[in-house]
Amino acid sequence: MSHRQILQALTGLLAALFTAMLSTTIVANALPTIMADLHGTQTDFAWVVTAALLANAVSTPIWGKLADLFSKKLLVQLSIIVFVLGSVLAGLAENMPVLLTARVIQGLGMGGLTALVQAVIGSIIPPRERGRYSGYMGAVMAVATAGGPLLGGFIVDSPLGWRWTFFLCVPLAVVALFLLQVTLRLPHTRRKVSIDWLGSILLTAGVSLLLIWVSFAGKDGYYDWLSWQTAAMVGTSLVLLALLVFVESKVSEPIIPLKIIRERTTALSIVASVAVGIAMFGSTTFLGQYFQIARGFSPTEAGLLMLPMIAGNLMGSVGSGQLISRFGKWKRFLIAGTIMVIAGTGLAGSMDHETDMLLVSLYIFVLGLGMGLLMQNLVLAVQNTVKVSQVGSASASIAFFRTVGGAVGVSVLGAVMSSSVSSRAADGLRAANIPVSDGGAGDSLDIGSLPPAIQGIFRAAYGDATATIFQISAVVSVVALIAVLFIKEQVLRRTLDIQPTPPAPTPAQPGMTGASELMHSGAGPTVPGESRSAPESAGNAGPTSSGRTADGGPTA
Repeated sequence: MSHRQILQALTGLLAALFTAMLSTTIVANALPTIMADLHGTQTDFAWVVTAALLANAVSTPIWGKLADLFSKKLLVQLSIIVFVLGSVLAGLAENMPVLLTARVIQGLGMGGLTALVQAVIGSIIPPRERGRYSGYMGAVMAVATAGGPLLGGFIVDSPLGWRWTFFLCVPLAVVALFLLQVTLRLPHTRRKVSIDWLGSILLTAGVSLLLIWVSFAGKDGYYDWLSWQTAAMVGTSLVLLALLVFVESKVSEPIIPLKIIRERTTALSIVASVAVGIAMFGSTTFLGQYFQIARGFSPTEAGLLMLPMIAGNLMGSVGSGQLISRFGKWKRFLIAGTIMVIAGTGLAGSMDHETDMLLVSLYIFVLGLGMGLLMQNLVLAVQNTVKVSQVGSASASIAFFRTVGGAVGVSVLGAVMSSSVSSRAADGLRAANIPVSDGGAGDSLDIGSLPPAIQGIFRAAYGDATATIFQISAVVSVVALIAVLFIKEQVLRRTLDIQPTPPAPTPAQPGMTGASELMHSGAGPTVPGESRSAPESAGNAGPTSSGRTADGGPTA
């Protein structure tokens, strides 16, 4: 495909991705207001995010496998429709159970877009050129991430109210559906379909049970970290995940292909993705809460304060994409990205409720820059090692583990946040000679309804507790750096699919010289204007429609 054809195909995909990303980020600064309106707690706050991430995670491998079996275009359109249904239901929610259900439906649609956009790109663009187009995708994601909090804050502060943060995505999704229908043209080869439904059920049940345990362990009214409930839930989850591994090793079309995961680059990229997911989703989820509750900014102002992180993300994703396409080297960007994520989260771990906002902006800019260098390039590294028929499953596997890491991170860090806030608020109330039982907030996020003196205590508690979240994220990010350091860099291929390595030329026979020796070796003359300078060209030579290899030689 020419550059123009690729851009045309990407138009609808990027519009769909923009809609999904915008719907996620537009809600970020509305969450404190939503929690106050629907009487949600800090646990509910975490689960509004976790529910969508969990549904995203468990559905991503399923969408990825379906992408290897069915029409990718149809699946993208279906995922958008599912996403719209969830958005409408979320906008109509009158209580937390309905909102959480809607977020699950949204997450199912988002899982499709997460897997399918990457799969389509991997199906039409060779890895060497993919960095350039991944940069475009990163730019769209950065714009959606930047515009979302701003637009969401504006809507919440306007007469429209928070419900329109969900409704706004519906017309955008209709536009994306139209563009996909008009612009996306993908060939599809029908083959025998076999869906691993048992693996899907085991995957969903095992991961869900583990996250439910993390969310409620150690909270008043539930159960302790060391209790029979903990033993039962964790034990059952581990058994289900062990059964998942067994099933995946036996079925013909596994939902998580173990053969791909065992490959060195994929395995290490998965470890890095889990750690990055914890750091990214876990830490950034609570930034909007920090700006609004701890620092007292409005939702619109909180959106503006997120811009440094978005600018860093945009610079990292677009810049690294262009450089990777030019030079074919990608590992250096992964290393630089993980170092910046560690630095950004570590610096943010020094924040409290009085930190200078210029310093806060610098810290989150460094974090955003690291994320921009990491996110798309981890997927690119894996796609470069698999066949085009497995791109859907491979891309989905990386996205799955990253999102699982994010869901676990939000759940665990949300529990840590809740416990830390309660402890710090209790200490503050006692220091002010106010009975703890009269604090009035408990685990609620409706800080504005409290007396001014008590408001100050809770705002300080939230601000100081946020540092703990980033400190934990920084430690987890070190795991990502270790994994990235052990990834073996492979030069990005220029072909869509992995081509078999041609056999070594046989020794020249006596009397064989010149053209006869050239014909015997299977290497023909080069096509004018085509380079054969790199060994990569020979390794990627495949048959063309003309019956000759990419190098111009006759096919076997």
